[in-house]
This record gives sequence, C-alpha cells and structure tokens, in this order.
Amino acid sequence: QVQLMESGGGSVQAGGSLRLSCAASGSIFSIPLMAWYRQAPGKQREFVASITSGGTTNYANSVKGRFTISRDNAKNTVYLQMNSLKPEDTAVYYCNVNAKFSASDRAYDYWGQGTQVTVSS
Repeated sequence: QVQLMESGGGSVQAGGSLRLSCAASGSIFSIPLMAWYRQAPGKQREFVASITSGGTTNYANSVKGRFTISRDNAKNTVYLQMNSLKPEDTAVYYCNVNAKFSASDRAYDYWGQGTQVTVSS
C-alpha cells in the first residue's frame, strides 16, 4: 500500500506562482511514473504533467512553458512548480503515482487526496 501526502495548494492572483508537493510512503520498490492531474468544477479530471524515474517529462499543452514537474527519487516526492497562473488553472490538483513493490511485480496506481488551487483575476 502507498500513502500520498500532498501540500502546497492555496489561493493566488493571476500571474502568481505556487509549488505543489506530493510525498509517497510505504513499502515501495520503485515508482516508474509520477504525475499531476486536475479537476475543475463541473469538468472531468485532466492530465497536467508527468515524469518518469529517469526524468522524462510530459506536459499538457495548456501548461507548457508555465508549469515544471520534477521529482526527488530518494524522497519519493514529486513537485509541480506553477508559474504565470491563470484563472483557468483553478482546480483541485491530484497527485498520481505508479508504484511497484518488487522488481518482478506490476505497477499499481495510487491517487492523492487532492489540493485546491484557486487563481483570482
């Protein structure tokens, strides 16, 4: 089992910055993939960014050039630096990890509890 602890959400004015963190704990062997998703009121959850254990990143077009995902493998922690925030970035942000418990095991998906990000104009 994996526990995810998210932090860093809050309220900010348009153009501001926030940094989200998500720390994974448990009997983890490896985390091949860590990602952030978000869900705005009345909308479906959508992909924001992902990063592999080797550092390969992927971003939604809507956040490219403004958001940066990074991770600390030693701490099993993923970060999302959000700059130049816009009101349309307002959403609950969810951490997602794809974790393995042994070298031969498949990976399992886990979700954080979500953290609110509110951007005012």
